Amino acid sequence: MKEIVIKADKLTKKFGDFIATNQISFEVTQGEIFGFLGANGAGKTTAMRMLCGLSMPSSGSATIAGFDVYKQTEHIKQNIGYMSQKFSLYEDLTVKENIRFYAGIYGLSKPVIREKMNALLDKLQLRAEENSLVKSLPLGWKQKLAFSVAILHEPKIVFLDEPTGGVDPVTRREFWNLIYEAAEKGITVFVTTHYMDEAEYCNRISIMVDGKIEALDTPHNLKTNFNAASMDDVFLQLARGAKRTAD
Repeated sequence: MKEIVIKADKLTKKFGDFIATNQISFEVTQGEIFGFLGANGAGKTTAMRMLCGLSMPSSGSATIAGFDVYKQTEHIKQNIGYMSQKFSLYEDLTVKENIRFYAGIYGLSKPVIREKMNALLDKLQLRAEENSLVKSLPLGWKQKLAFSVAILHEPKIVFLDEPTGGVDPVTRREFWNLIYEAAEKGITVFVTTHYMDEAEYCNRISIMVDGKIEALDTPHNLKTNFNAASMDDVFLQLARGAKRTAD
């Protein structure tokens, strides 16, 4: 049986009288690709911030890689990778400088950094661009580099917040190949996306509406249960009843 690496039980976040996330409960196992979907305002970003140890829950409980979201946030941060929807590397540093910088933050030794950097440059075919400023790279290369850097320290979990926004379809497919590789190595991938074709690539999907999880299952089972031809149809059926429009 696979290890449970994310466990949330009635996890809730309130801002005054506003309930951003309302008693959400779910588990995610090692090596699983878990899609965390919802329309704008559903509460996805708030939930992800709590799971990453960046925001304290109002009530409920959660453990990430075995660490408590209330008491062990620093341990959580050491055992996860994170990539935001906005490009998360330093544009005024070169490709090599970014890799070296983040690897140092993750506490990797110089010999390990050298080895991993060489392997990464070859894998992403960035050897010719290693001394180029990151801002000069095409968006797709930037996103693949950002993802690769986020898992450089081999975390138990990587959180991806709409990682392929604005990227062309071919590059999106290449990006997902990197996700599959990470999952095969045992890294759990927790991903939000607005592309419903990407939802089909996930092992399981959670769909939030107005702060609550309204559906959670495999893409196949969700389409069957909602008598839908695609995940687009499932999402639209659930999102039609949403009242909120911003996280």
